Amino acid sequence: MASAIVLHQPVKLIVGLGNPGPEHLLTRHNAGFWFADALAAKYALHFRREAKFHAEVCRLSISAMDCYLCKPKNFMNESGKAVQAIAFFYKIAPEELLVVHDEIDLPPGVMRLKQGGGHGGHNGLRDIIETLGDSNFKRLRIGVGHPGSSELVVGHVLNRAPASEEDLIMQGIAAVLEFVPEILAGELQKVMNKLHRSGKLKVESEKNESEKNESEKIKVESKKGQ
Repeated sequence: MASAIVLHQPVKLIVGLGNPGPEHLLTRHNAGFWFADALAAKYALHFRREAKFHAEVCRLSISAMDCYLCKPKNFMNESGKAVQAIAFFYKIAPEELLVVHDEIDLPPGVMRLKQGGGHGGHNGLRDIIETLGDSNFKRLRIGVGHPGSSELVVGHVLNRAPASEEDLIMQGIAAVLEFVPEILAGELQKVMNKLHRSGKLKVESEKNESEKNESEKIKVESKKGQ
């Protein structure tokens, strides 16, 4: 049974999801690793390999808050092993966990914070939920776009995005990094509100407007052809 939602529960463990190895480094599926690396660089942190956690780990201390940052070294579909190991060792509850992952149902660069929910077909989330027996952890969803067909999803996430989309993803990550103290405090809604007000999520509205205009254009051309 999933735990009840606890508002403003501090984040004590951030897990960026990805696949190990240089061949996967720049693929869309490794967007969680990109976030973890960017966060570590922002605060001059250095990951160390921890065999007992099946992961690379570092510790972040800001605003009187401590949080562990983790990159599992197993493949995506075994991400739960690292999450369970470090959460058990440091007595971190699911509600104190933030998992950062790529999200095909969001346009490139659009960022969304949420708590709880299903795995949406994401193998990393699926394994974490099954391993923990709980889905009530926080998620930071990094939009990488959808290829348009379910048959193309695997190839889409396991390949590198065009430079323009990659830039949008990195801009989205940079925007969220401005609000790390609030994220560690568990103030997810506050962060989302700030991102909207600052225009950091403007890419989504522009994308939606573009799609709306294109849809209207198709309707007009269709009527002309009748």
